[in-house]
Amino acid sequence: MDHFLYKNGALHAEDVPLSCIAAQVGTPVYVYSAATLTRHFGLFRQALDWTDHLVCFAVKSNSNLAVLKLMGDLGAGMDVVSAGEYLRAKAAGVPGDRIVFSGVGKTLAEMRLAIEGGIRQFNIESEPEMRALSQLAASMGATVPVAIRVNPDVDAKTHEKIATGKSENKFGIPISRAIEVYAEAARLPGLEVVGVDVHIGSQLTDLAPFRAAYRKVAELTGALRAEGHQITRLDLGGGLGIPYRRDNNAPPLPIEYGQVIREAVGHLDCEIEIEPGRNIVGNAGVLLAEVIYVKQGEDRDFLIVDAAMNDLLRPAMYGAHHDIVPVIEPGLGAAVHPYDVVGPVCESGDTFQKAAQLPQMEAGGLIAFRSAGAYGAVMASEYNSRPLVPEVLVQGDHFAVIRARPTFDEMLARDSIPPWL
Repeated sequence: MDHFLYKNGALHAEDVPLSCIAAQVGTPVYVYSAATLTRHFGLFRQALDWTDHLVCFAVKSNSNLAVLKLMGDLGAGMDVVSAGEYLRAKAAGVPGDRIVFSGVGKTLAEMRLAIEGGIRQFNIESEPEMRALSQLAASMGATVPVAIRVNPDVDAKTHEKIATGKSENKFGIPISRAIEVYAEAARLPGLEVVGVDVHIGSQLTDLAPFRAAYRKVAELTGALRAEGHQITRLDLGGGLGIPYRRDNNAPPLPIEYGQVIREAVGHLDCEIEIEPGRNIVGNAGVLLAEVIYVKQGEDRDFLIVDAAMNDLLRPAMYGAHHDIVPVIEPGLGAAVHPYDVVGPVCESGDTFQKAAQLPQMEAGGLIAFRSAGAYGAVMASEYNSRPLVPEVLVQGDHFAVIRARPTFDEMLARDSIPPWL
């Protein structure tokens, strides 16, 4: 459920007409619903209310400071994968003891930043990283909590570019070698082994891969405890999918996901961490765009809009689908027309959807790309020297711009011409 609904014939974000935002802010523009964010976060907390837990928002899904502040104020932790994301979480008021640092390529500078600023734990991805962190922490006179990410070789049955739990993927250490790696971690100075970490992929719409991976984590936890390790925390990652197509069967609910966790590892008496991002913010956002031209092709009509692949990359990168809806509600029984919805960027890949079934559209009409709150604005670029898309947060009947669209002068000012030219 989200809070983007037709009211009085017009699509609203909560109680704000999207046409009002378009008129005041311009298009393209990302619009987020605070009520949806709050509701979705609450569903994950409810799913784990049977045990000690921390729901860490995956900052990579949406890193706007206002979104992070809202999540942090609700009690969320943060899962970060870079120094920039760490600093964003801290700037949003999230304390270090609620920040988990993941990622396969942490640099010494990033590790130092997190140690000095405070960290809940590092999720270790490899033995070289583990040794580097140990050496750095010891040199700083610090002891840092760590969980080691294991790769359970479980097929998440998701898109190959967002699968992370198979042996061929770059993430984690093979679970078959976990015992020896944990033994080394226990010997290294500056490290306090507190848990096990696993993450098998994103946009999972079946609970079976989670169940298989978590059972392997449970078996490993028992074996590690038998070796004398104090495993008190299980970081089970994120990845629960969302319904990008409204006409499809809905993915499992957070409460069902929580039950899988309980059945697989509930007997271990560990604190549970999960790291949802997409499932919290995906359907809490839309990308609002305006039709520039309706172009008649040889065998199809094109709806050329002012949003482009640099604004919403997922369709071009993953072949991802986003439902596209008109801002003005079509009348009951209104005829629909197939349009190829495309952007202005000079790439054939700048195609959002082919043969999208929409009511008759005209230049100046508004459309919304649904389920665009995750991996939308964070993946945007200024390709073709197009300014980054602004972001807006709605709460009830009011809204605020939470990232302004840069001017062309601001874009140009970031470049410099060397004196010899």
